[in-house]
Amino acid sequence: MYFAALLARTEDGWEASDTELDNVEALSDLTDLAREASVDEDTVLVVIEQEDAWFGVVRIDGEEDPRIYVSDAAAASRSSYGEILLTDELLGRDPADPDALEELVDLDGTEDGEPDEEVGEDAAVDEGDAVPAGPLGDITILADLGLEEKALLSLGTDALAEVAEALGAAEVLETVR
Repeated sequence: MYFAALLARTEDGWEASDTELDNVEALSDLTDLAREASVDEDTVLVVIEQEDAWFGVVRIDGEEDPRIYVSDAAAASRSSYGEILLTDELLGRDPADPDALEELVDLDGTEDGEPDEEVGEDAAVDEGDAVPAGPLGDITILADLGLEEKALLSLGTDALAEVAEALGAAEVLETVR
């Protein structure tokens, strides 16, 4: 089960709202959603949790690029919402070439539909595509808001409540949970 919430900083503290991610297909969609919730281009946090598996935090400050932290990248990579957060940049990969799709000969990756000789149990796995187990991203993402790196790294699977508590936003979070 997933839960996602937006925490938007205001002059009066934090405002919380739960959010549906059904129409979010990419990090840019998530960033746009967060910016819409922003008050005067102030900080917005998007926290996504998958029960007992992983959580992720995306921080948007005005028009700056989003900052991302994922508690367990390998677990998140097996989730459609996690894949949104695991960008090529975060994983240290070269961005996919958008023109490469035009060069495909067949959808199965072979020419003229012929079977690929390396398909099967003995096929080599590109080590550069492996997603690391454990935390990935900006561990200082919440440090200036009261949640130091060590505390972030030690958060459990109910991270949203613990993040909200550290930010002084626990009461407003309860209104959306």
